[in-house]
Amino acid sequence: MSTAPFANVLDPGNLAFPRLTPEQLERVRPYGKLRHVTAGEVLFDAGDSGIPVFVVLSGSMNILQPALPGYQLLVTHREGGFSGEYTMISGQHAMVRGEVAEAGEFLEISIENFRSMIAKDAELSELFMRIFILRRLELIAHGAGNAVLLGSSHSPATLRLREFLSRNGHPYQYVDLDTDARSQAMLDQFQVTVDEIPVVICNGRNILRNPTPAQLADCLGLNANVDESLVRDLIVVGAGPSGLAAAVYAASEGLNVLVIEAAAPGGQAGSSSRIENYLGFPTGISGNDLTGRALAQAQKFGANMMVARQATRLCCDRRPYQVQLDQGAALSTRAIVLAAGAQYNRLPIANLEKFEGLGIYYGATKIESQFCSNENIIVVGGGNSAGQAAVFLSESANKVYMLVRSSELSSTMSRYLIRRIEENPKIELHYQTEVVGADGSDHLERVTWKDKKTGETSTHDVRHLFIMTGASPRTEWLRGCLALDDKGFVKTGYDLDRLTLREMAWPLSRPPQILETSLPGVFAVGDIRSGNVKRVASAVGEGSIAIHLVHRALAEF
Repeated sequence: MSTAPFANVLDPGNLAFPRLTPEQLERVRPYGKLRHVTAGEVLFDAGDSGIPVFVVLSGSMNILQPALPGYQLLVTHREGGFSGEYTMISGQHAMVRGEVAEAGEFLEISIENFRSMIAKDAELSELFMRIFILRRLELIAHGAGNAVLLGSSHSPATLRLREFLSRNGHPYQYVDLDTDARSQAMLDQFQVTVDEIPVVICNGRNILRNPTPAQLADCLGLNANVDESLVRDLIVVGAGPSGLAAAVYAASEGLNVLVIEAAAPGGQAGSSSRIENYLGFPTGISGNDLTGRALAQAQKFGANMMVARQATRLCCDRRPYQVQLDQGAALSTRAIVLAAGAQYNRLPIANLEKFEGLGIYYGATKIESQFCSNENIIVVGGGNSAGQAAVFLSESANKVYMLVRSSELSSTMSRYLIRRIEENPKIELHYQTEVVGADGSDHLERVTWKDKKTGETSTHDVRHLFIMTGASPRTEWLRGCLALDDKGFVKTGYDLDRLTLREMAWPLSRPPQILETSLPGVFAVGDIRSGNVKRVASAVGEGSIAIHLVHRALAEF
């Protein structure tokens, strides 16, 4: 077994690994039971669920990461120290092994008693929440967890899995098969062929060859705590800002709530490099940080999260309603909040699919920015997302060409962002311009754009193209159940006139509430809603308001 030190974590001043004070220990004791442990005893392993929190009263405990080969020592807990990280909040599978290093006495706190403790003791709740989140950040920073991803920067599937893990806040070790000297030996060890890349090793024992995000989620146990047989008070479809806000308020007010997300929490906002006009963050906050905090809040209050699952059909003929998933499950619920957002439209050019993930991207995260260092890039779009991407990418790129189809930036773009773009020497704005061609061999190499004012086309040696154009709603699965506008967005509240309600067979004597659709107890918030306001703050507001209305609808059911 390899036991190389995790030096930064072993620093005694590290805030992620404090020791409980004698006074805190006394407050914790009533929630646990005394357990005598022996050296070498395995208390829990990577892949286990429902594991307790262990507090060291005497002796010591090693926390070990599945590695190649064997296990790697991450940290040793001594008297007053305690085990656990963010999985204690999310309810997902453990990512590490807990093993007794020196015999002694531990306090074992079951997950049920632990949740009871943090619900009753505000100081301990704040302490454990903060520490568990800090520990997750430590694991992410050091690539220490229960997943090893072997991939290539020339593989779109590798990029897709890296984004999936990163945006779900799941620590992983990345082995670049193009540059790592050990890579061929590792491929030979697992008998992996080129067309099976990327490869993921879960919990040090399960091998996945070119998996889908859903297969990876199953292997890592990201959805293991979801009971598909329950009839829930509320299902939230989509985990962008509006969906997470709904989950926070629903769970904190005692509703049994499940959030279904097709990819990863955050939605389009989750890929925003910096949101500078969100209330309470004068220096700005990244979309990933904002939605990550919201997810932690929701799960703290007891909301369940299901990722890499797509809602494909709404069974709306009777209540409880059912949401059909792409994996075959049908989940029952008394009320629904639709927060599935919208997706960027694709450009009508040849070779688009060929280069997706190989030079053409629909999000600008840190992973993509690493590919673009000191290169010329193109950002297509004139809205807030495109503007934020252009500013963010200009920090690492040599030049950013921002192509806007209209004669000006979107009227919905924030004034501060327009000023940033116009004053940035690295950003070159081209109005009334559109991409008409993309070429290359195994990777995007050239992009052709057209000036619509003059009709002139020009070709540029650009290897990275970011498409952030107008968005279309994800509502095909709702047709036949809900009234949609001519663009496919969901109609709610005052937009539902008497004729529409009669056509949709609205069954109640009262009209729909604001944010309520043409189906009682089903609400739409955020970008999926007809007439939505394209601001993160408004999406959060709609998500929170919807829960007040959900309570009314549940009282009628």
